[in-house]
Amino acid sequence: MKTSRTTTEILKRLHQLYPETECTLDIDEDPFHLLCRAVLSAQCTDVRVNQVSEVLFAEYPTYEDFLSAGQEKIGEIIKPCGFWKVKSSYLYESAVLLKEQFHGELPKDAQELEKFPGVGRKVANLLVSELFGIPAIVVDTHCMRVSGRLGLSSGKNPATIEKELMKILPEEEWAPFGHRMVDHGRAVCTARAPKCDACLLSDVCPKKGVASKSKGEAVKRSGHSSKKV
Repeated sequence: MKTSRTTTEILKRLHQLYPETECTLDIDEDPFHLLCRAVLSAQCTDVRVNQVSEVLFAEYPTYEDFLSAGQEKIGEIIKPCGFWKVKSSYLYESAVLLKEQFHGELPKDAQELEKFPGVGRKVANLLVSELFGIPAIVVDTHCMRVSGRLGLSSGKNPATIEKELMKILPEEEWAPFGHRMVDHGRAVCTARAPKCDACLLSDVCPKKGVASKSKGEAVKRSGHSSKKV
């Protein structure tokens, strides 16, 4: 794990790299909409979710409209997001739950939010932090990968990583840190070919060049050379 001095330096540089970081899913005045977008984002890009949800909410603006429309009509619109049968079921059942158990008010408690179908810890943390300003860390695949490479976490599952990061990061950094992990994971610290030579964090990263090193080791084990002949 990193020392507090190194962690502070990493945060400082992340702020320099991504000063205006934010959630890449659209957020409007209706909290239910963000829940829907987050559910739709599973195995789908945020760009496509934003495009599809714009059409969805233009047709069915409120959770009551979801109830009137039914699962099948919701599914017809969200097909481009993939796994539309499951996701349409989740969205319709969420509308039912919102009405019957929460009287139309999305709960502000993460554990309560996990009662909604398709909402796990990651999505619940996203909702409480973005909608209600409650400090929470969203540990997605980018956060798992980048924080691990930087030595900020050592866990192998999101719950453990979340606890590790909560111990070393100031509360006011929890939500933006998650967004910056996404930014850095997409732009520089990619899964297969991280751009270590161009990374502002390379001198404080114990896993610098991890992808290229792993590739080289695999070539050696196979007995083949990557040189052209």
